[in-house]
Amino acid sequence: MLATAVVAQTSTTVVAATPAFLIPLLHSERGLSLAEAGLLAAAPNLGLVLTLVAWGAATDRWGERRILLVGLAACTVAVALSMLAGGFALLGVALVLSGGLSACTNAASGRLIVGWFPPERRGLAMGIRQTCQPLGIAVASLAVPSLASAGGIPAALALGGAMSLASLVLCALLVVDPARAPRRETAATANPYRGSAFLHRVHAVSVLLVVPQFALSTFGLVWFTAGFGWDPLAAGLVLAISQLLGASGRILAGVWSDRTGSRLRPLRWVAIAGIATMLLTAAFGWLDWPIAAATAYVVASCISVADNGLAFTAVAEYSGPRWSGRALGVQNTGQFLAAAIVPPAVGGLIGLVGYPIAWALVAIAPLAAVPVVPRAAAERDAARVG
Repeated sequence: MLATAVVAQTSTTVVAATPAFLIPLLHSERGLSLAEAGLLAAAPNLGLVLTLVAWGAATDRWGERRILLVGLAACTVAVALSMLAGGFALLGVALVLSGGLSACTNAASGRLIVGWFPPERRGLAMGIRQTCQPLGIAVASLAVPSLASAGGIPAALALGGAMSLASLVLCALLVVDPARAPRRETAATANPYRGSAFLHRVHAVSVLLVVPQFALSTFGLVWFTAGFGWDPLAAGLVLAISQLLGASGRILAGVWSDRTGSRLRPLRWVAIAGIATMLLTAAFGWLDWPIAAATAYVVASCISVADNGLAFTAVAEYSGPRWSGRALGVQNTGQFLAAAIVPPAVGGLIGLVGYPIAWALVAIAPLAAVPVVPRAAAERDAARVG
């Protein structure tokens, strides 16, 4: 079940990530400006933001299997339509549609893991599931440019469609909804957002911790090439290492939470570590020590993604089987919105004060997150529905 969830989530990540790697071809082959190509690259994420909560609510209502089958089938069709779209407007609409339909896996795959894995193994399972984003981006970054070069934009878009179709078949064969008490017999049907600030606080922490994650991933390459004068290949290698270790860090954070029996204590320590590593990155950059700065950057990047699985699991466990889809949709929506704001905001900051001071100021986000992480007493309440 875990492998199926990982494959499905990775497939839809490829669907959403593909247009970003088509920007050079959209610019040269379709004659689009870089701004227009950038809009098309962002189109799937717009679809995601608009539909995540709705997909979560649908999963709460109809279960994981139905949503995965319907969503993946529709996503495959939408990708096929985007392959046929000729003009800028039609392609943009098709990409928004495919991105919105790709969101079907976000809550459904998370709910599958929470439903099928016991609490003592859930952190590890969710950590593995959270590697889908870097894995999907890695697949797209490796395959899309060569496919586009060989067969044009439709051939590159076909990758996500083929993966969605394969995931659809896999889900049809293997996915079974977890056994849950009938709706009238469970006490976990009340709105978990009422009477407690637990979910609001976890959502807020996740939004704050997205800031260093996307600041580092967006501007790392240009920092090493323009700031330190590195060869793009060497700079790309540093980013690749940080992505690989970041995926491993998500898994290790999940194991840590299983062993401590808490998602929140590790989450708090991740935020604290985020402060320290961002400040170290800033300090080494200020001192113009490129090797030390690169090392600190890799560690900071790894820390910056370690919170994702912890927060995702905490939200699912607290909200319960009747609300987890919606709650996970809200969780992802907040993160995607923050991810859209961070690059232009941090880019402007770097333009004003330079990289070292900008990295130091980014550390304010995890600093603000530390007191917002709910306390252990609130987490114990989650046991009633987890």
